Amino acid sequence: MHSHIKALLISLVIFGCAKPDITTHDGKGIFYQDTLGGWVIINYWADWCAPCIREIPEIAAFADNNLDKKVFAFNFDRVEGEELQKLIQKFGITYPSLITHPKTYWDLPTPKTLPATFIINQQGELVKSFLTPISKDDLESYFSEVK
Repeated sequence: MHSHIKALLISLVIFGCAKPDITTHDGKGIFYQDTLGGWVIINYWADWCAPCIREIPEIAAFADNNLDKKVFAFNFDRVEGEELQKLIQKFGITYPSLITHPKTYWDLPTPKTLPATFIINQQGELVKSFLTPISKDDLESYFSEVK
């Protein structure tokens, strides 16, 4: 019995200290496994892209009203650290911003134009690409159709 407790404690230490697969701007990170089984929305944006900046409040409103979906930003120019934090605050991005490139886990194409928003299903597969500016209503309409 004592050896079972010891094995359990060792397992908890090993798995409890696992480093998240996906890095976010706030340093918290997430595990890819935790994204499976739910919907994921990834929005590519840049500070020089006026339509991107205009859609950020729309995406934030959608994220606030759809807590069952994981919504992420990804800076197209791969800005990180303090510079990214300043842009996030400036433009009001209230949902997590990925540092890990989305193609690493979701095999997304690099968009040729911005803004670009990708929807990934519960199995981790890309099912919808919006390659134009979107609104909260566009996202809600899409999800009402796939129910």
